[in-house]
Amino acid sequence: MTHIIIAGSGNAALCAGIAALEKGATVLMLEKADAALAGGNTKYTAGAMRFAYEDGADLIPLLKDPDDPRLPHTDFGSYTQEKFGADLLGFNDGRPLSPEQQTLIAESYDTLKWLGGRDVKFEPIYSRQSFEKDGRHVFWGGLTLAAENEGVGLFDQELAAFKRLGGEIRYNTAVTDLITDDGHVNGVITNTGERLNADAVILACGGFEANADLRQRHIGTDWDKAKVRGTPHNTGDGLVMATKLGAKEYGFFGGCHATPMDLHMSDYGNLDIPPGERKNYRKICYFLGVMLNANGHRFVDEGINFRNYTYAQFGAAIMEQPDHFAWQIFDAKVLDLLYGEYHFHDAHYVEADTLDALIPMLDGVDHAQADQTLNAYNAAVDDGTAFDPTILDGKATQGLPLAKSNWAQRLDQGPFRAYPVTGGITFTYGGLKVDQTGAVLTDNDAPIPSLYACGELVGGVFFNGYPGGSGLTSGAVFGRRAGYGAASI
Repeated sequence: MTHIIIAGSGNAALCAGIAALEKGATVLMLEKADAALAGGNTKYTAGAMRFAYEDGADLIPLLKDPDDPRLPHTDFGSYTQEKFGADLLGFNDGRPLSPEQQTLIAESYDTLKWLGGRDVKFEPIYSRQSFEKDGRHVFWGGLTLAAENEGVGLFDQELAAFKRLGGEIRYNTAVTDLITDDGHVNGVITNTGERLNADAVILACGGFEANADLRQRHIGTDWDKAKVRGTPHNTGDGLVMATKLGAKEYGFFGGCHATPMDLHMSDYGNLDIPPGERKNYRKICYFLGVMLNANGHRFVDEGINFRNYTYAQFGAAIMEQPDHFAWQIFDAKVLDLLYGEYHFHDAHYVEADTLDALIPMLDGVDHAQADQTLNAYNAAVDDGTAFDPTILDGKATQGLPLAKSNWAQRLDQGPFRAYPVTGGITFTYGGLKVDQTGAVLTDNDAPIPSLYACGELVGGVFFNGYPGGSGLTSGAVFGRRAGYGAASI
């Protein structure tokens, strides 16, 4: 019987463990954190998973409640493999789809069905991915389903499936090195000095986003100042261990998933609050308002596309601004459309009855220029086009050097609110190269015997951004592959 050790316990690790157990292997999962912080970045997510599907009927086998009375009044649309590919290409800066992206697309739906068949179920994201229109729930942006109780619920369901199959998990046990014999990986060394033997090792211990030195080395000198919105334990351990054995660094190391976050968020999404609340420091409704930097200028087209396709880039754009912060500004017309994170008990904002009263409250900003920018924005809004958040409505500004291409409404109804934000790094894009079985490859594209990787450690999946929900799906797709591969040696 094949014995496998998995480093990490997030979505990718658990999918690898479930897959390996199904193939008859025994699996020991080693988690660096304690039980409360286990799960890597999975618990910090909203639990949404992007996958290709033809129509709403494809979603029914995945649903926790297929009898939900809202379903007959819901338009899920379709999200074909071609559309998924086009969306990924939009972030590739001219690169063709990588082999890893092609795998993600092709295996996305089958992987979701596979999870659904193991009692990992999902529910429609009515609160964040749909708007009501003519009595129907209209989904937008190709993202439809999330795990019940979001990332925490996904982790709980996957962990339960892993344990049902006989998997073992050990907390407070970090893998610090790999044991090799004649080039084969045949075990690990832990933080306690224990040597544990295995027939194969799967690295599923995340990227290097919580390591300030590696962020500076790979992404840029200012990235030591980024807020880390996920686990403090993703410090690049797997990357370092694998490259010591000759593994090939692969993918786009200069890129990362960076989300607009509350400027005053505590480190790691505030470890003093329950895991399910930590994601609420994210602030991604900028498309309903405008963002200003310290110079009082707008610096992105807030409405260039659905936020699914921009939020992972706009966090990085904020990091590039003076002093690495911005203000998101909204008026009363959209306050009821802002996601729950804006009404979170620890959300930081200022509020005033008039725009003139709000501007002096924007700390760190050139107030005179901010006044000019907002007045020019209001004067440029096209009032002849109807606002419709369910589509790219074309309600744009006219004549500004930097347009707002959709959802441009005047800021003219009080009360007005402004939220201070910075860039919060979620995960890194550069990692290791793996083959079709999940085996880690060297510079010569030869597999390192008995070493596998999945999750954030797989390079080549994302480049200059990604369509929201792809990260968890990637973890599941490549986790399943690694589990099957390791169990088959």
